[in-house]
Amino acid sequence: MKMVFRWFGEKHDSIPIQYVSQIPNVSGVAATLMDKQAGDLWTADEIAALKNSITAAGLEMEVIESVNIHDDIKLGVPSREKYIENYKETIKNLGQAGVRVICYNFMPIFDWMRTDLWKKLDDGSETMSYDHTVMESIGEPNEMIRRFEAGSGGFSLPGWEPERLSMVKELFRKYDGITHDDLMDHLRYFLEQIMPVCEEYNVKMAIHPDDPPWDLFGLPRVLKDRDSMQEILTMVDNPYNGITLCTGSLGVSPDNDIPALIREFGARIPFAHVRNFKRTADKTFWETSHFTPDGSLDMYAIVKALHDCAPDCYIRPDHGRMIWGEKGRPGYGLYDRALGVAYINGLWESMDRQG
Repeated sequence: MKMVFRWFGEKHDSIPIQYVSQIPNVSGVAATLMDKQAGDLWTADEIAALKNSITAAGLEMEVIESVNIHDDIKLGVPSREKYIENYKETIKNLGQAGVRVICYNFMPIFDWMRTDLWKKLDDGSETMSYDHTVMESIGEPNEMIRRFEAGSGGFSLPGWEPERLSMVKELFRKYDGITHDDLMDHLRYFLEQIMPVCEEYNVKMAIHPDDPPWDLFGLPRVLKDRDSMQEILTMVDNPYNGITLCTGSLGVSPDNDIPALIREFGARIPFAHVRNFKRTADKTFWETSHFTPDGSLDMYAIVKALHDCAPDCYIRPDHGRMIWGEKGRPGYGLYDRALGVAYINGLWESMDRQG
């Protein structure tokens, strides 16, 4: 296991990279180029500059999260070819820079969804939450975009790029009629095209589950349960085609047994996002500390499954609460995620010592 910490870069993160290097057992960061739009080519010089800012703090850059997929690839239109070529070149450049895993998603239009970015908990901390009844009452995608912009705290939110979402009506028109099978077929085509480059430059692709794992605004989802994981891994049966196992994204559906999924697919899990949440009703939850009793997931069982079945994967603590008066990008403060690292480290060390 290598522990990493998501970091958005010097211009986009409220957390200095030196603070990340002070968290025990964090070997590197899951990095990104926030200024890049979906479909852009990541040049070798840009990647080198990012890597230099990370290695100067004594950390590694072996995981990238994310190189976003252009909508034309998801839509399967002819113009996807130029964006796939850009993606291939980006994989090459990242691989030559020492990146071993690229986390990405194939969610149409919206990357992830919450109905409240600043839910106040009884202890005074703040967290992100989702209430499907609120979601259904909104109805209009532009209203959800407005809410995210108002609640962002001035930070750019990953997957909610203003330039792209300003065209949301046009995007919905383009996705009209796209089915689950269509989206899965377009994913298959994309993976078939890039796998030779991944093999050549030793870069694993790790698709992130849909968050949350159910349809939104009539848009289909491709990765939401055990069967869809199996379908994605078998339709392009290559060890460089893998899964980012996100305990929160999958776990909010009570039908998903996270430890069982890890034990079944561990060999194809190069990256894991570990977090907890409190499920309060059907399709309703808020995000908690990582500690098992605070949420709805058995974190010991999850870490034990990763320890047994994906021992070489990269792990990062996922979304955290805002605690101790911290203000920052929703879900991505320093303190609660650092506590999550310490908790996961303790579980992992105890398992190592048990033999």
